[in-house]
Amino acid sequence: MSVIDIGGGASRLVDALMDAGQAHVSVLDLSSAALGAAKSRLADTAHVQWVVSDVTAWTPDREYDLWHDRAAFHFLTTAVDQQAYVRVLARALKVGGKAVIGTFAMDGPEKCSGLPVTRYDPESLQAVLGEQFGLATTRRHEHTTPWGTVQKFQFSTFEKVGGQAPRH
Repeated sequence: MSVIDIGGGASRLVDALMDAGQAHVSVLDLSSAALGAAKSRLADTAHVQWVVSDVTAWTPDREYDLWHDRAAFHFLTTAVDQQAYVRVLARALKVGGKAVIGTFAMDGPEKCSGLPVTRYDPESLQAVLGEQFGLATTRRHEHTTPWGTVQKFQFSTFEKVGGQAPRH
């Protein structure tokens, strides 16, 4: 199974996947410093591909079974960037593969780290992703920040149902 963590940066998901014996993991982030922090924690990074890139401009070199995005997509506030993301997702995810996408919920914050975000519910996220991705599950989550603020998220899992990648 191959997994990609979008916006993974210094996240500890890669640590957990490696500890679980995951065969192939890619971590994509805009920040080489954040990826460096994650690399420095791991004793063995032979099964990890570190990708410094904007996801909307990235060209995947393989297909993945699982696409994980905890809070990167909601920073894409224009239709152009959102559709670029969907094109990359369509190229990168195998038919039958799962995409777990976490965004701020409709009642979540309007900004994060001073940047505007787009908030979603499962239906509005489905509308952006299109018919090539079928909504499988969804759940809400309330995250308490280190500063004690509660941020409301929604996580949706989509399955790639087939067909060709959109060519927009």
